[in-house]
Amino acid sequence: MSRGFIKEGDQETIPMVPPRAYLPSGVPNYVTKEGLAALNEELKSLEAERAQVGENYIMGNFIDAKMKLLISRISSAVEVDLAKANKDTVSFGAWVRYNGRVVRIVGVDEANVNQGLIAFTSPIAKALTGKKVGDVIELKGAERIVVEEVSFEPMALTQVVHDRPTETSTASEKQNQKTTGKTIEQLVQAPQVLQKDGDWPIKEDGPHIKDDESDFFEPKVDPMEFLPIVNDRGNIVGRALYLELHNGNKMLHPVVHLHILNTKGEVTRRYWWHVAFGDTPEKTLQRKIEETLGLSGVKPKLKRQYIREAKTEKELVYVFTIVSEKDLPKTPEEKTYFVLFEKD
Repeated sequence: MSRGFIKEGDQETIPMVPPRAYLPSGVPNYVTKEGLAALNEELKSLEAERAQVGENYIMGNFIDAKMKLLISRISSAVEVDLAKANKDTVSFGAWVRYNGRVVRIVGVDEANVNQGLIAFTSPIAKALTGKKVGDVIELKGAERIVVEEVSFEPMALTQVVHDRPTETSTASEKQNQKTTGKTIEQLVQAPQVLQKDGDWPIKEDGPHIKDDESDFFEPKVDPMEFLPIVNDRGNIVGRALYLELHNGNKMLHPVVHLHILNTKGEVTRRYWWHVAFGDTPEKTLQRKIEETLGLSGVKPKLKRQYIREAKTEKELVYVFTIVSEKDLPKTPEEKTYFVLFEKD
């Protein structure tokens, strides 16, 4: 919140400026084309208001403070190109029909649950992201979600009043709401972080930690994260959402593999991470070693690099090694995890 300066002796106070919609720290400010246009229109409107107030410093400072917050949002906006989206999978900007109602996943400043617009940071948007028609999502303490339609062409959104759709609920929906106690709309702005069924958990930050094993490692998966697209020499040629890079499009993107060796030269642990957009493989690896493994002052050695191609993805793999006898986080024991390192 912001306040302007008050002239000495004045009894009036400048109204407090409400903050913009909440955007978690470190999360990109994704917007739709329409959302970015709306932000720019809002700025024009504030500029017109500012011109009208003239020498009224109280209202002038109030509008200036609002403009400062708005300009910050506009400058950080990342417009998502829906033309590149997988049309069969729910992702940012999609219209989604579930349980007889329609919502659209949009930016935080665009969100309006009463109009069917839900922020991509909301638990419901996270639960829907990555799903396809026919997928079923079971949410603890809420109604069961059945994805009925996914579209990147405009659909009539379901208006919500007092946490209930304006459309008449079916008998099964009403029964479902009775047994669960909450509708999806009541959870749209809930603070908890939902996880993606059947995959590594989606986390706001840091590795996934099992309740019964505080030293267990699982890589972070965020389907709405932008990752770099590279050529076979490692030069960045573009970027795409995690979802787009792991749905069979085979766009080459960089990852780092880290092998932990003991003093005898034996491999004791293997870890992997996606290279962050704007990072070099070395920079991402150094950060992850410190943040995730708790090691500092180590110098990883590049062993080799190669292209790994699987059914749903294509990666430029950078293989590094370090020597450490410390007790580091355990890695998954499933075969699907170790197959990632077969060619290292």
